[in-house]
Amino acid sequence: MKLGVICDGISRDLRHAVDVMDEFGLGYAELQFVGEHEVGDHSAAEIAEMDALLRDRGKPVSCLSRHVFAGMTSQNRPGDDLHTRHMDALKRVIEMAHVVGSPLVRIMTQKKEQILWGSHGAETWNVAHGAWDTMAPMIAPAVELARAEGVTLVVETGNGTMVNSNYTARRLIDELDARDALKVLWDPANNCWCHERAYPEGYEAVRGGYLGHVHIKDVQVDTPRATLEVRPMGEGQLGPLFGDIAAALRRDGYDGVVSFESVYHPGNGDFEAGFRQNIEPFKALFG
Repeated sequence: MKLGVICDGISRDLRHAVDVMDEFGLGYAELQFVGEHEVGDHSAAEIAEMDALLRDRGKPVSCLSRHVFAGMTSQNRPGDDLHTRHMDALKRVIEMAHVVGSPLVRIMTQKKEQILWGSHGAETWNVAHGAWDTMAPMIAPAVELARAEGVTLVVETGNGTMVNSNYTARRLIDELDARDALKVLWDPANNCWCHERAYPEGYEAVRGGYLGHVHIKDVQVDTPRATLEVRPMGEGQLGPLFGDIAAALRRDGYDGVVSFESVYHPGNGDFEAGFRQNIEPFKALFG
């Protein structure tokens, strides 16, 4: 499979991150924060410099990953000030995608309401009425922009966002009738928080043309204690499932990138050390 990394998990110094990618034979660069800025906030000269570096070193960009729509709530509406700011940022990221040749641009969704649907009394007493219904209208202008610009959006399954499972991601895409322009950025570790098992249930939800990009890390969640621990690869709750996930991706001919998300450190804040500890197990599983 095509293997890459979210570069700022190694370093925000892109040149150093690319050196480390070469050291470990990783081919695809996912850009999120470079230097002092998130993608979408760089100058034209800075973008040109990134593009020249990555092309010179043979590192295609797999995805531009800004936190578009993150932090919004079900109280926001299309065209309000916050939505407009996020749409303006998305336009800038898409402009950058054209320069660096990124086929994918990440979006997020607004903050999670815990219970979206229910029955036998829950629909009266527990459901956050109307919360889910606010989302598709917020995302629809982004989908139309992506279609017009010839790029594909990927919506990430996030810990605390309305789309926090493959089920909800697929439901959003279906409601928007947007499989041509919107895919799932599957982060199975994030989905652990809502207790969606990555395999087989999570994977089955994105088969058939929904999957666009994959983030891999390992975690241990304790939802009752509101605690999340990033674990070394294979030592968290996804450890027993990674082999099945990788085998399913190969079996079904997944042709996107599997991007290592290096957010583990060994207790000292050194994320590059965490990357070096975990990259070989990642490559052994997904390479």
